[in-house]
Amino acid sequence: MISLSAPDATMYWLSRRTRNDQFLLYCFAESTRDDSELRTEILDRCAGIPELRVRLRDDPTGLTYPAWIPAEPDPAQVVRHQLAAPSWPELLAAVGRSAGTGVDATQYPWLLHIFRGICDSPAPDAQVTVVVLQISHALVDGRGAARIARALFTQPVRSAGDLAAEGAATGRMARAAAPAAASPLRSLGAAAALPVGMVRTVRRGIGAARARRELDALTAAGRVPRPGGGYPSGPLNRPAEVTGHSVQMLVWPASEFRVPGLTVTVVGLTAVSIAVERYLRSRGAEVTRLGAQVPMALPPRPGIRNNYRSLGVDLGAGERDPLRRAAAIATELAARRERAGHPLLAAQDSVTAVLPPLLLRRDVHSYPIDTVPEQITGHTVVSSVNRGPADLAFGGAPVRFTGGFPALGAVMHLTHGIHGLGETVTLSVHADPGVVPDLDTYAGHLSDAVRELVRSAG
Repeated sequence: MISLSAPDATMYWLSRRTRNDQFLLYCFAESTRDDSELRTEILDRCAGIPELRVRLRDDPTGLTYPAWIPAEPDPAQVVRHQLAAPSWPELLAAVGRSAGTGVDATQYPWLLHIFRGICDSPAPDAQVTVVVLQISHALVDGRGAARIARALFTQPVRSAGDLAAEGAATGRMARAAAPAAASPLRSLGAAAALPVGMVRTVRRGIGAARARRELDALTAAGRVPRPGGGYPSGPLNRPAEVTGHSVQMLVWPASEFRVPGLTVTVVGLTAVSIAVERYLRSRGAEVTRLGAQVPMALPPRPGIRNNYRSLGVDLGAGERDPLRRAAAIATELAARRERAGHPLLAAQDSVTAVLPPLLLRRDVHSYPIDTVPEQITGHTVVSSVNRGPADLAFGGAPVRFTGGFPALGAVMHLTHGIHGLGETVTLSVHADPGVVPDLDTYAGHLSDAVRELVRSAG
């Protein structure tokens, strides 16, 4: 079976209500190959990556979880864009427009956007090719998407024999899974099993309540860090409706982003902290507390592709010394990670894992994502992923840097990506222009904050 896990199904059902696709941008030197050669090569590579050879089959009754079924890559999934003015600002505008779209995983769980001949990029080349992988969050999380991109831009083209062998294996999986996903008998069986599922949910709920009490006791005894406090929503979180999408990228040599004793994630969080505070104050807002929602990868769990937990990290608003602010953020992040990684929290996750699909789907459909709650886990999102060495290529042309743009939503109208590739670090920004109308000004605050922090460290 290739049914979705509960976290992955949640991501799929949320995608029917809001845009939550992932967008991974890779900048390469301009290839000497023509478009048809590039298209043939990339489709051959897609055919060798199992995650890119599926689509989703949903159960209209809602009684079973959606399931992945085999589907060969379609040439329509590789989109060659022609820009009127192939410049870096026009490229960013086009990526922003794409960020406002969403794939339908039942048709195409991913798209590959290709932009060629782009001038004035942060890379040293006169012209570059930019490739953006747009991928359903139901298929993979940030680490999984980076792994797929690495396979897409490094693995050799498979031989006909390799593809035939993989096709036979995939065909066996299709014969096993596709009839089950489509069969009315499966839905009837799920309906009959609903009472059993409810019993399992109740039992695990009792266990989760017991684990919660134990965690509270350990917290009170000082053996586990206290949970992060919530924050009142601020100017970056209203209104609930997203009015549009704009993106910006700051590309740094890794040597100019490093601070001794601090991780790249903490340097990025500190820069975001300083930049957001300055930007809001410049617009007349009062800033007393700032928080960021930071995804934290969890150890692998069988069958779960979205394997992370979101942390609420205090950003030390008001601290004027950049290094002291960074140290406070590092301490806070470590405490949030320690608590989030405690085994007792796994008992609470186990409740959702056995929740009958019909109930989980109802909860996702009824969850009030169109309103901003009074208390939020953070005012912005900061997602940090190291995408490995810079040994990638597209059409024989080497990679220069990478970036990514976490989705916007009713609460988060400003999000950030921190992505390392080889000896570069990119700070990517995704904003709702209705909330951040002058994104270049905000990006300037980010750039200044990084330089100040590095300079403060000597």
